[in-house]
Amino acid sequence: MQKILIANRGEIALRVMRSAREMGIKTVAVYSDADRNALHVRYADEAVHIGAAPSAQSYLDGQKIIDACKKTGATGIHPGYGFLSENAAFARQVKAAGLVLIGPSPEAMEVMGNKLSAKAAALKYNIPMVPGTEEAITDVAEAKKRAVEVGFPILIKAAAGGGGKGMRIVEGEADFEEQMELAVSEATSAFGDGSVFIERYVSSPRHIEIQVLGDTHGNIVHLFERDCSVQRRHQKVIEEAPSMVLTPQIREQMGKCAVDVARSVNYTGAGTVEFIMDDALNFYFLEMNTRLQVEHPVTELITGIDLVKEQIRIARGEALSFKQEDLQIRGHAIELRVYAEDPANNFLPDIGTLQTYITPKGAGVRVDDGFEQGMEIPIYYDPMIAKLTTYGKDRTEAIERMVRAIDEYQITGITTTLGFGRFVMQHEAFTSGNFDTHFVKKYFTPEVLNTGNEAEAAIAAIIMEQLLSQKKAVVAAVETAEISDWVKNRSRLQ
Repeated sequence: MQKILIANRGEIALRVMRSAREMGIKTVAVYSDADRNALHVRYADEAVHIGAAPSAQSYLDGQKIIDACKKTGATGIHPGYGFLSENAAFARQVKAAGLVLIGPSPEAMEVMGNKLSAKAAALKYNIPMVPGTEEAITDVAEAKKRAVEVGFPILIKAAAGGGGKGMRIVEGEADFEEQMELAVSEATSAFGDGSVFIERYVSSPRHIEIQVLGDTHGNIVHLFERDCSVQRRHQKVIEEAPSMVLTPQIREQMGKCAVDVARSVNYTGAGTVEFIMDDALNFYFLEMNTRLQVEHPVTELITGIDLVKEQIRIARGEALSFKQEDLQIRGHAIELRVYAEDPANNFLPDIGTLQTYITPKGAGVRVDDGFEQGMEIPIYYDPMIAKLTTYGKDRTEAIERMVRAIDEYQITGITTTLGFGRFVMQHEAFTSGNFDTHFVKKYFTPEVLNTGNEAEAAIAAIIMEQLLSQKKAVVAAVETAEISDWVKNRSRLQ
């Protein structure tokens, strides 16, 4: 593989290209009408236009991706995350075309792409599961009966779901039928599959995930955990590594479970095994993401491993160059997803032009982005602008650097989640580590941002008043001096 095509856009396309360039590999970018002037297009060695702005007509069109490979001579495809990254049909299409997908097998994608088949695979290795059903349920009466057996509150989840779609919390038996019908309807609309299953609802959960790598020689390792508990709409906003709630013993147990889950499908490449953890530190298998994760930088920073380079080496057929015992956690890393969203308006996406765009610099700061000043945030894609990651010798230093980096990050023209990130970093629940996936619901309101804005406005008003007072004093002094000079000059003329 001397030339690879990156079947993605924005910051992840750039991130993959940079690692490839360091390895001496040529890169090919693909782009839609909306991305003609994008940074990833300019950075790549070659670029191929693949269609109109809507992703269904460009980044989700597998045949156009394959045609671009044939046109440029690229022999490998890195899918990034999102779009076609977990599409088993596309993976088969790539293989049939004689190309290499830098990712797992289509079979692994299929098994882990469905929550029920993923559970079945994990059960072969006795991985802990949240009490609930092990098969899809569509009959409302039967589902209600099983829910009573499991015990309320329960969670109805779409088998083919993700991102919180097709997910309903049911507090009691009286609400079950309505919530079941809503979950099935939403799952059908979002995924074309109305299958749902039932789990006991863990009321104060932590979301802990384990990074794994597997090669084609049967070697599988884990690269420790990430805590992704600060979420909005069931989607991550802030991630960190390591988690401050895991003991070395629990870390070892979760790592072994993650490796076993990967082994259950002969996993190759980079993947993430996700767990839910209750307040007693019991953990249960949730799902496996068969791709690189958005939050992979925090793992790279604490381990020193470039996950993209490892993905490429594995796809080339190389064995992992390190063993589990070679890996160590060094320091602490935190990532904030900088979205073009308005936290004060239920995190609704925002669009517009980046009138000002200046990224933070300095020790322990990493910015993965795909934008520059003057560019527009397109409406067609995910609203993430950048991933801001900070690293420190410990969690305290990583938090301090994140606050400093947020303050240095200058973005105008759109509303972003930077202010929300600053709020989280300085909240006692976060700094103490005493938080769960309900952090936003428990602690965040639009007023906390407005309060900050009002304080800043008050400070600005005081500074402006001082500047005006100084200006008036200077003007008065100049005028006095000018009058004095005029009097002197007039006396000379007389």
